[in-house]
Amino acid sequence: MSELQIRTMADYMASGETPEILFWVGCAGCAGSFDDRAKKITKAIVKILNHANVKFAVLGTEESCTGDPAKRAGNEFLFQMQAMTNITVMNGYEVKKIVTGCPHCFNTLKNEYPSLGGKYEVIHHTQLMQELLDNGRIKIEGGNFKGKKITFHDPCYLGRGNDVYEAPRSVMINLDAELAEMKRSRQNGLCCGAGGAQMFKEAEKGNKEVNVERSEEALALNPDVIAVGCPFCMTMMTDGVKHFNKENTVKVLDVAELIAQANDL
Repeated sequence: MSELQIRTMADYMASGETPEILFWVGCAGCAGSFDDRAKKITKAIVKILNHANVKFAVLGTEESCTGDPAKRAGNEFLFQMQAMTNITVMNGYEVKKIVTGCPHCFNTLKNEYPSLGGKYEVIHHTQLMQELLDNGRIKIEGGNFKGKKITFHDPCYLGRGNDVYEAPRSVMINLDAELAEMKRSRQNGLCCGAGGAQMFKEAEKGNKEVNVERSEEALALNPDVIAVGCPFCMTMMTDGVKHFNKENTVKVLDVAELIAQANDL
């Protein structure tokens, strides 16, 4: 990431400056720091932030998992340990606003940290992109996606969990692409199968994996791109597309990747 001009909160504090926003990268749980595929999403978000001249920072090695997987798996003690560690660090830097590429981190930081003393303005990266568009700090053109058919899979913790449906769609509509909705979308969206710590356990008995069911629904629209806004969804939808041997004809891309590629960032 060194070539992308990323500074840490410690760097800003040392120079007496304050960033506009903290970019919460995410860990092995939501994969923004470690998973090779998810790193591409992280880089796309950073490129957009740099392109818009947003003064942002990361915590770097001071960032730990939000504790979401532990909490969903039932280990409240571990969750609170992880949360308190992060809150201590962020409050020490007087963090006010956070953007994250993972709806699980978004939900946990926004809704579960306040009761533990971590009170911040928390937004998802699609909401930030909508802000940047509305303020004229970025412009989006169709690029390679003009005229393509795109269907968006609503992440559970972004959509039904926090009622954010319009931000990703209002950003993608600027691509001059056809946005096709799956039968189950928005409030009626179907989980990719990874939430609630399901990513980290063996599948339960049944006739079909959830991600296969969801991918089948997306592929029925014959899209050029299945757009996602969550690293968990990225993994599950990509595996589903591979299940149907469609990986050479249908791309699974995060909304941030769509915007970055369309603008040649």
